[in-house]
Amino acid sequence: MDSISFASVTSDDPDAAASLRSYYRELDRVFPEGFDPHAWAVITPEDTRPPTGCFVLMRRDSETIGCGAVKTLTTGIGEIKRMWIRDDFRGLGLGPRLLAELEDRARSLGHDLVRLDTSSHLPIAVAMYRNHGYREIEPYNDNPYAGHWFEKQLR
Repeated sequence: MDSISFASVTSDDPDAAASLRSYYRELDRVFPEGFDPHAWAVITPEDTRPPTGCFVLMRRDSETIGCGAVKTLTTGIGEIKRMWIRDDFRGLGLGPRLLAELEDRARSLGHDLVRLDTSSHLPIAVAMYRNHGYREIEPYNDNPYAGHWFEKQLR
């Protein structure tokens, strides 16, 4: 898929907000207990603005097909958040492309290490992180939806 591009926006951009709503609806369907986007770590526009963060839209031509964010946890440590690919674009190798883009953005924000958490109800995501150099760590937050916490050295 050569027509894939990445656009930097903030989480309050209309396309970002629409992507997040789709992501939250999907989590609500997948998680047995449902998903409340306000119950844990809402990502704010301030979290997604340089120099401490970014929000990325993945697009095919002008159509938004995925998203993800990087926010700063502390000096040198970033967190990948809200990584999502639209259902009809899964299985095409786009998840690793989006992950690599978010890692590059984290490096450009000055991070040497990135962390992320994910749910046990998302086994494909868990496998992707493991297959791309993420190692499982002890919980670094108390996200009630997370079952796995990972980190990766970027430099």
